[in-house]
Amino acid sequence: MKEKKSVSKILMVMHKDDNVAVCLRALNPGETISFQYADANMQLKTMDPIPLGHKVALKDIQLGKSIIKYGEIIGKATKEITKGQHVHTHNVTDFS
Repeated sequence: MKEKKSVSKILMVMHKDDNVAVCLRALNPGETISFQYADANMQLKTMDPIPLGHKVALKDIQLGKSIIKYGEIIGKATKEITKGQHVHTHNVTDFS
C-alpha cells in the first residue's frame, strides 16, 4: 500500500510519523492553516515567522525528543517546542 503524503499549497508532510512540516511559503505569526493528512483534517496556528523551506512543529515536542521528518530522526529538541513554532537550528541539534 502506498503511503499517503500531505501536500497543500502551504505545508508539506511526507510521512505519517513526522512531527514537523516543511513550509512551502513564508508564514507569519498567527496564521491558521488547515490541511488534510492521512484522512484527518488538521489545523495549525503559527507562533513565529517561518521562512520558506523551513520547518514548523505539527505538535508539541519535549526537550530532548526526536525531530522527525520523512519518517526519519533528523535531530533532537534543545528546548521545548510548541505546536506551530519554527523548528530550526535555534531549537534543534544533531546527534552529537
